[in-house]
Amino acid sequence: MLGTVADWVGAGCLVAGALLSLAAGVGVLRFPTTLDRMHAATKPQVLGVLLLLVGVALRLRNPADLGMLALVGIFQLATAPVAAQMIGRAAYRAGRVDPELLDADELADR
Repeated sequence: MLGTVADWVGAGCLVAGALLSLAAGVGVLRFPTTLDRMHAATKPQVLGVLLLLVGVALRLRNPADLGMLALVGIFQLATAPVAAQMIGRAAYRAGRVDPELLDADELADR
């Protein structure tokens, strides 16, 4: 009984994670500015990957597999914000960011 419930919850997490990852991909293609695309590439995509990992973990239930999935999740959480920061900084330095869209401009030369 418990295995069946875990399988259904895992399937739900897999579907939700896939939909969030799809939404992230569509957002990257459809959003007009670099900052909007950067947001779409990091926020829903990370949550989508974490939901996919939870879904796979609920389906596998093997300690070795769970350790590997936890590492993947930790590295995803550690690298996605850094990558978004670097993309945003590179876009700003290349002049691809509209200054009117910024509330505060910490990178501007004083």
